[in-house]
Amino acid sequence: MSFVLYTVTDKIAYITLNRAEKRNALSPELVTELKEAFSKAEQDTLVKAIVLKANGESFCAGADLEYLQQLQNFSFEENLADSNHLKELFLKIYTLKKVVIAQVQGHALAGGCGLATVCDFTFSVPEAKFGYTEVRIGFIPALVSVFLIRKIGEQKARHLLLTGEIIKADTALAYGMITEVVPAGELENRVNQFARVLIAQNSTQSMQLTKQLIHEVQNLSLIEALNLTANQNAKARATDDCKKGIASFLNKQEIKW
Repeated sequence: MSFVLYTVTDKIAYITLNRAEKRNALSPELVTELKEAFSKAEQDTLVKAIVLKANGESFCAGADLEYLQQLQNFSFEENLADSNHLKELFLKIYTLKKVVIAQVQGHALAGGCGLATVCDFTFSVPEAKFGYTEVRIGFIPALVSVFLIRKIGEQKARHLLLTGEIIKADTALAYGMITEVVPAGELENRVNQFARVLIAQNSTQSMQLTKQLIHEVQNLSLIEALNLTANQNAKARATDDCKKGIASFLNKQEIKW
């Protein structure tokens, strides 16, 4: 059985966690299949946007606790390799050339909350709960801290990471962790509608370059960031999408991406 399902419909790739009996817990095999699925979607020229969703009641319960027990017998080098495996998945999603939308139909906890955090947009049902609960089991929210602090700032991230508090979807929305709270019966349609608007209205190439800027400028000084963005601005003007977009605008023609 595949731990991850992959389908493409109308330029949208759907990557589905398919380990419902384990609340879609992050085993090494599941992480491997996710990395492969995101690479496939990134390279697929027919795909313009990606939706990450899950089967079952939970979106993702975080690390597989049975596997965590096994890790206690691993050497430091083996544990580092395992940690790097998840790190590569989070980094891949965060820096992916295409927009990634999380469709959260159930609880997203610990590493599962991290999975939602690294997506560009996150839509959730009101009943879903979020939390970085690692400190409650003697573990640490190491990898996700890098992305969460960037996303919502140190003060709010400090509270969530140090308390391990589990919060409701509306609180996650207020914190800036997620994009929108949608009734369960409307979640799938709302996510699809949002993805279709991005595909229809925006240049895929422009979204790719903008994503790249977002994660690069945060590591630079003010002058370095401005130099980088000026350079990227100049490069963007020479792209086919920019030429097409400006020509369509000037000729008062509808832009079809």
